[in-house]
Amino acid sequence: MTIPTTMRAMVTMGHGGIDQMVWHENWPTPEPMANEVLVKVKACGLNNTDVNTRSGWYSKAVSEATTGDAYETVSEDDPTWGAAPITFPRIQGADVCGEIVAVGDAVDSARIGERIITDNWLRDPNDPTNINKTGYFGSECDGGFAEYTTMPAVNAIPFHSHFTDAEMATFSCSYSTAEGMLTRANVTDADTVLVPGASGGVGGALVQLAKRRGARVIALASEAKHADVAALGPDVILPRGPVDLRAALGDEKITVVADVVGGDYWPTLIDIIERGGRYTCSGAIAGPMVELDLRTFYLRDLTFTGSTVISPQVTKTLVKYIEANEVKPALAATYPLSELHAAQAAFIEKKHTGNIVVTP
Repeated sequence: MTIPTTMRAMVTMGHGGIDQMVWHENWPTPEPMANEVLVKVKACGLNNTDVNTRSGWYSKAVSEATTGDAYETVSEDDPTWGAAPITFPRIQGADVCGEIVAVGDAVDSARIGERIITDNWLRDPNDPTNINKTGYFGSECDGGFAEYTTMPAVNAIPFHSHFTDAEMATFSCSYSTAEGMLTRANVTDADTVLVPGASGGVGGALVQLAKRRGARVIALASEAKHADVAALGPDVILPRGPVDLRAALGDEKITVVADVVGGDYWPTLIDIIERGGRYTCSGAIAGPMVELDLRTFYLRDLTFTGSTVISPQVTKTLVKYIEANEVKPALAATYPLSELHAAQAAFIEKKHTGNIVVTP
């Protein structure tokens, strides 16, 4: 195929509100370097990392909940997931589904034509398990909010599935994040897992993937979304934040809380974990500042695990689940890439269930 020299792209020009994402009709099309592939983007999912990096929410100078708006103070030293600076302009968008259309040196040309999704974690090829040598696609390099993108060939994971491009673009971030959390917490069929925010992309993935492991799953979600959440297969669905969570749980014994919400409700979540249980976290959309009674933590022998950089095998294993129809996409809405402002505004408003995707 003929690859154009320019492409359409939504480019983030700096930290701040949604208006920092600027539409370009003639942005230079990237060329694959050695060990890279060029991907024609068919769809790209939205996620919290894109919003948090653009707004600078990761900066320790910010203590508010995720809003996606401009913050009064953002440190330029630590505004990204890795507490490091970021260079602008930057094409964001991590969750690509697309087709390889060209390859760089040292990549087999037989890969051209492959349908792929991204493994979002950029690793040192000589030290792939070193979490201090990792980056994130669409953060430390340009991503998928464009017609074309380049990535290391190892990050372009081929798959065979009947799911559409938009459906496949829901998996990379949300489901790998969820699988990484469950792996870090060693969830098994002996566990009962509580999932706050079960209507979100990661929350819904946690429900499905914990059920796949044989665990019993209790989902928390706003009542307007209960029907959608029920389709994901939890054993019990409760309101988003019961005043008396212990009473609402009845006889349920929670051994794991898998959380991306945080905020003021956090101490309630910790209080209901069984002795010897685990809390695993990969987000704090309701606010990063929480209160902890250390006596609850140590007297009840709890284990806390943070989960950001996932193990190298997680995304490849996830693709096997997809190909075996063991998980399904939760596609909430699809927007044209040129309407990314509206798509991200809807994502931030969080009235949807599942994932929102844009298509070039």
